Amino acid sequence: MENSSVSPVPQDTPAVTPKVRNTRVLVLVTISLAIFALLMDQITKRIVETQMFEGQVIDVWPPLLRWFYIKNSGAAFSMGESVTWIFTIIQAAVLLYVAIFLVRKIASWRWALALGGLMGGVAGNLTDRLFRPPAFGHGHVVDFIALPNFAIFNVADIFIVSSMIGICLLLFTGHEVDGTKVVHSKTPKNIQKNHTEDPEQD
Repeated sequence: MENSSVSPVPQDTPAVTPKVRNTRVLVLVTISLAIFALLMDQITKRIVETQMFEGQVIDVWPPLLRWFYIKNSGAAFSMGESVTWIFTIIQAAVLLYVAIFLVRKIASWRWALALGGLMGGVAGNLTDRLFRPPAFGHGHVVDFIALPNFAIFNVADIFIVSSMIGICLLLFTGHEVDGTKVVHSKTPKNIQKNHTEDPEQD
């Protein structure tokens, strides 16, 4: 009787599908943009703090643009200055929700840019809330960009507002985080969901 050795059957290594690979790239783009927005916000605030005194005004492009250094205890655009701790909690909750529940679902370049900008902007102002005087969680945000007849704001506010506008447009046009697009038919009761990405690769 012949001795035959049974060689182990090689197991196939699970292949990384293009969709999974694309999602990883989009997550990386989202995180990179968030870090960029955070750094831009904190660097510009640091420059203002070291080069200007509170209340100082510098004409950059009069009468359209000025630097006006103030410390804001409220929300974006100097609103709600008497409830600083509430905005700290809200910002932290938004940042955690986006980071934990939305980023991992991203399959759209548009959503990657929108969520990355939102995360970076929220993180910028949240950093001020947590680590600037007068106290942890009650820190004042540095604002310095002044336009005519408009509230004073900062780089983080720009990223937040721009990203929220982008998110509203994406939702209005039916583009979802996972890359699908909701198509509304003429009859309100019939709503289709198209799982094929558009030619632009959302």
